[in-house]
Amino acid sequence: MNVEQISIFLENKAGRLSEVTRIFEEGRINIRALSLADTSDFGILRLIVNDNEKAKRLLRENGFTVRITEVVAVEVQDQPGGLHQILTALSKAGVNVEYMYAFVRQSGQNAVLIFRFDNTAAATEVLRREGVPVIDGLDLYAM
Repeated sequence: MNVEQISIFLENKAGRLSEVTRIFEEGRINIRALSLADTSDFGILRLIVNDNEKAKRLLRENGFTVRITEVVAVEVQDQPGGLHQILTALSKAGVNVEYMYAFVRQSGQNAVLIFRFDNTAAATEVLRREGVPVIDGLDLYAM
């Protein structure tokens, strides 16, 4: 199973991000990973959380525009060259990375990379063929 990512469209003004974290705190939603991209008018907050259904419901009830996107999570050793090896294999297979973000749970161990691909099925096939551990969504949500 791939990973479900929640994307929230935020006005680029003071306090909007804090509203999301307040909703999550009150709803006992734990953020596992996030990425925030902005323009002059709005931002896109991308999140992996421990309870997608509850998070989506709470956000929509509070007036946020929410979109669900399928992404792929993988583990890579936290060392120089780990990401390069993955990107080289994907590039050779003609798979485009639309965006990515990452986190490290403990320095010197494995990093977790979250990818959005132009062709998720092809990317997952390449990753598995190359021996890259693909993380199941339920396992990622429980981290």
